Amino acid sequence: MNERAPGRRNFLRTSALGAAALAATRAGSSEALPLEAPDIPTGGFEFAEATIDGLQERMKAGSLTSRQLTAAYLERIAALEPRLHAVLETNPEALALADALDAERKAKGPRGPLHGIPVLLKDNIDTADKLTTTAGSLALEGQIAARDAFVAGRLRAAGAVILGKTNMSEWANIRSSRSSSGWSGRGGQCRNPYALDRNTSGSSSGTGAAVSANLAAVGIGTETDGSIVSPCNNNGLVGVKPTVGLLSRSGIIPISHTQDTPGPMCRTVRDAALLLGAMTGADPRDAATAKSAGHVAADYATGLDAKGLRGARLGVARKQFGFHPAVDKAMEAALDVMKREGAVLVDPAEIPHNGEYDAAEFEVLLYELKADLNAYLAGLGPSARVKSLADVIRFNDENKDREMPYFGQEVFLQAQEKGPLTETKYLEALETCARLSRREGLDAVLDEHKLDAIVAPTGGPAWLIDLVTSDHFGGGLSTAPAVAGYPHVTVPVGHAFGLPFGISFAGRAWSEATLLRIAYAFEQATRHRRVPELLPTVKLA
Repeated sequence: MNERAPGRRNFLRTSALGAAALAATRAGSSEALPLEAPDIPTGGFEFAEATIDGLQERMKAGSLTSRQLTAAYLERIAALEPRLHAVLETNPEALALADALDAERKAKGPRGPLHGIPVLLKDNIDTADKLTTTAGSLALEGQIAARDAFVAGRLRAAGAVILGKTNMSEWANIRSSRSSSGWSGRGGQCRNPYALDRNTSGSSSGTGAAVSANLAAVGIGTETDGSIVSPCNNNGLVGVKPTVGLLSRSGIIPISHTQDTPGPMCRTVRDAALLLGAMTGADPRDAATAKSAGHVAADYATGLDAKGLRGARLGVARKQFGFHPAVDKAMEAALDVMKREGAVLVDPAEIPHNGEYDAAEFEVLLYELKADLNAYLAGLGPSARVKSLADVIRFNDENKDREMPYFGQEVFLQAQEKGPLTETKYLEALETCARLSRREGLDAVLDEHKLDAIVAPTGGPAWLIDLVTSDHFGGGLSTAPAVAGYPHVTVPVGHAFGLPFGISFAGRAWSEATLLRIAYAFEQATRHRRVPELLPTVKLA
């Protein structure tokens, strides 16, 4: 689609590019689309790399309105979507919402830092509007939620404009053990904005690609194990996987009540801190949030300090290194920066039992996938096409050509065989995970060395999209904090052949403010974020 196509500008300003318009760009197979994209506008976008603070300054000065900003992002989505496959649908009410927020700003002033700021949500987060919530699956196509997810409601209350829903690894990448991250039946294969033949990772793949490509100011993803931090790693973003219970999961299509959490995916640490703070709060629909009482910072952004590495005690998890020479080189440079900025490094400081509970984690996820997904689907109402995991399995079998052209649903089949959450096998696996990842794992190493955080690579450069043999992950630190339910922040740390990768800071439960302060200081000292150019492939010379 040519950015200057006649009539489209007027259409966007009156209808906010509804789902039907985006669907038209996906008339053919996403895998068949040519990678060459000479008409894609990679430069000159007025709001490229715009921050929340910068946008608020302009709106306060009267040189920008939320409507103008929202319209600009909608036009950019329309221009880039034929190649990225990052956004499934945009909100047909987005411009009206922006108009209302502009009028409110004029009459009463802004509600806060998110007033009028467009936000993209992963397609497993319910919104009670004209957007659907499908987890990327055709089985839920057309399904509109009866009420907002708690975090979506908190964003609305903060004055954010819900701009649209992003593509994702279908069912949050739990359907098959050999899937291609970023592929869904609804959206096809999401592509990496740094090199279109590379994988976005995740399951929050669309949010990662969209925010990196400046299709929105900020975005929301969800993680069970790696699905926020890994796409942030591959797409050059800051990601925050919070302590389980800091943010509510109600109204989010689940995998595991033990490990699931939403979280911010942004281009800067400060934006992530502002977005995180807007979504916190106790929710009676999610019992885990009761544990957050007394642990929520009044404002995560106020604690950010460019000198925040001074005196921080950081443990280096050396066993997580060694999977890519460019990553090792960047990490050594990062450690030098942190020492120069006043951090105290304990090197090495390995996480005990890391990786020993992989089988137990998978067992927990199988049991909880069946129980939690059944509960969510049962609450969709009589008009829903599927009301249980068994229904989804049946739908996929009946629609193999569209839902399973590249990989199957063997993990769904394994989960369907599981019994109730009272079974001994589940309870023993749950106890193993908690013991080895928490008190004998992260807590043990953090306490022994009196550490503020563990430092390690988040992952390596993005791999080539491979629909034949599936994903090719390198290393990473996601599993220990994911299984423990502890916070994990990633920030860009370097590049290889133009492809970004990140550094991880993981800490004890409820230590988000500490991790954000450390991550912010590192970000300010290094500034590794680069704007993606939407190249067809990497430059090897």
